[in-house]
This record gives sequence, C-alpha cells and structure tokens, in this order.
Amino acid sequence: MTTTTPRQAVDALRSRPELPHGDDERFAGYGVMGIPFASGHYLALRDMLASSVGPAYRAIWHRDPEGRWSIHTTGAPELTCPRYFGSVATAIRVPGIDVVWRDDHTLDVSIGDELEWRIELSSTPATRMMTAMGGGMPEAAWNSIPVLAAMEPMARGVLGVGRVRLRGATPNGPKFKAAPRKVWRAGGRASLRGEDFGPAAPLAAQTGLGDFWLPQRGLFFVGGARFTNADEHAARTPSPVGARMGQ
Repeated sequence: MTTTTPRQAVDALRSRPELPHGDDERFAGYGVMGIPFASGHYLALRDMLASSVGPAYRAIWHRDPEGRWSIHTTGAPELTCPRYFGSVATAIRVPGIDVVWRDDHTLDVSIGDELEWRIELSSTPATRMMTAMGGGMPEAAWNSIPVLAAMEPMARGVLGVGRVRLRGATPNGPKFKAAPRKVWRAGGRASLRGEDFGPAAPLAAQTGLGDFWLPQRGLFFVGGARFTNADEHAARTPSPVGARMGQ
C-alpha cells in the first residue's frame, strides 16, 4: 500500500482547496498544530489555503517562556486567526511567512530575519491509525459534536499529546470544531532573533487558548476547522497589532 507523505497531502489540498458546505465560518489548510520546546517557547503554524471569511493566509502562533502569546499573520487580523484568539494574543501583521519544502518530510518556515524554523515530520503507528480513521470519516461526522467528543479521549490516549479538545469555545467567544483529517509527528528546531529554542520537549504544564488545548508533543495536520459567526461576539475584538514578534 502506498503511503501519502505530508508534502503530497499538502499538494493535493493545494490543488483543490475546497471548503465543506455550511453557513458557519470554514477554513481548509495545513500546519503544525503545535510544538513545545524545552526553553518554554511554543510554536504553531497555520497555512489556510481556503477561507469562507477572506483570502488565504498564513499565521504563526508564538508563546514565550513567560506565557505571552502573539499571532503573526499575513492577513488582516479580523479575518484570520486573531478573529477567534486575538483577545488573549497580540495580533501582528507581517508582510510574509515563507514555507519551503526541503523534501517530503522536511520544511523550513521563516518570517524575514526574525524567525527561522526547521520542521521535521514522521509517521508512527499512532499517527497512521488516526489518519486512517480521519480520512474515512464523512464531513457530517466531522461536524458532529457527539462524534468529536467521542474522538477526544481516543486521540489523547493514542497520540499521547495531553488533553485534546476538537470542539469548544475560543477566547473571543465563537465555538470551534477542528478536523485534523491527516496527522504526523512534528519535531525540529527554531530560533527567534538568534535565540535558539532548544529541542522539542513538553511544557511543564500544558497550555491552551480557551477550550483549544495545544499538544504536548509536536503534531502536523492537514484538514480544516469550523467556527460559529465571530460577528456575534464583536465586543471581544482582536488585540492591537504589535510592531515586532514577541511584543
């Protein structure tokens, strides 16, 4: 049986970045669900190839060792990740986030001269099992609260990433449903303005944004997400756009 590599899965989605039907806010893309580092830093990547609320965009989430979050986005904050998470993270508009695939399992991500991030991906029996299950689920299942709730303890036990929530409330108020259809382990190294983050390692305490818990082991995904209408929670607006990463 031929196994799809992460790069092949991304290329397939990029060639046809279709959104599921619905009247909620929908996204399709790939990225790193999250990677914790021994230094206390945390990184996540979102490359949303299709969006029902605006243009495609890329975003990098960064948590510093003091627990402060920032979201660096190539799109308008009100149309990208800060739309849902900006009340607890500084939104920073950046001119570009570069993603370069070195091979089918390695990619380099950078923001100018500020951030350099080498991501190395691999499959395990656990990720292959979750990918086989996720790939076989119809869209109706990914949109079902009871199904997602039943999957959460299974994903936690199989993947060993700590607490998992595939549905819940975001800090800004809208509710989310996550659909990581394909997953791989993620590792690598990163540095911010010359400061090396050290090896990938679990945080002392798992971190989360609202009901969305970040994994304690690196995970790469290809899939999508749904959110309830953010305009209904307009009182919780994204935080002001920062000037530099980490501020």
